[in-house]
Amino acid sequence: MPTPARAPRRDAVSNREALLEAARTILNGDPEASLDTIAAAAGLTRRSVYGHFPSRNTLLAELADRGAARVAAAVDGARADDPVLDIALLGRLVWDEIEHVRAMTRLVVHGPLRGRIGPVLGPIHERLVTDAEHAARLRSGRGDLPPEIVARLIEGAAFTVLDESTRAGLSRTEGRRLVILAGLGALGLSWREAHAVLDTHRALLDEEAQP
Repeated sequence: MPTPARAPRRDAVSNREALLEAARTILNGDPEASLDTIAAAAGLTRRSVYGHFPSRNTLLAELADRGAARVAAAVDGARADDPVLDIALLGRLVWDEIEHVRAMTRLVVHGPLRGRIGPVLGPIHERLVTDAEHAARLRSGRGDLPPEIVARLIEGAAFTVLDESTRAGLSRTEGRRLVILAGLGALGLSWREAHAVLDTHRALLDEEAQP
């Protein structure tokens, strides 16, 4: 009979989680921080770090995988029938999941790990394509470009907001409003129309969730 795989020791699991939590905090302040710095913040030795993550990239990959899964789960839990509102809602949901780790998120989306998170976030892209196509049919979004391109323009607008919010130190609320307005602008709405959507649906798009 084959020997069953041994479950990780409890302290090994807690050490791994401590490393990931420390990395999430440290890398958001200093995206170039070393494994030694992360280990010290977690109260662990360099040797113990390499027992879990043989390189800095493997640690980043784990954080990227977890972050992408968290975003995908948050987005999957809410949807609007109106395609314009749905795109705005997507902006809000994604922003609220990543805004507290902006610098680390930039490190992922602008680096080699971006391709790694693509399959997990693929359903979000497909949802944007569907919304763009639906909005074009309703004449509430631009119809001069293929929906696939419009979806990529919306994603590009979100990445630009991520960069600007990090550079300018925008607040959670300011960044959320900007990512929604930029996404609707990429969809083809004027700035007045985009503001009207945000103001009309403020409770859904721009207010802090109540516990």
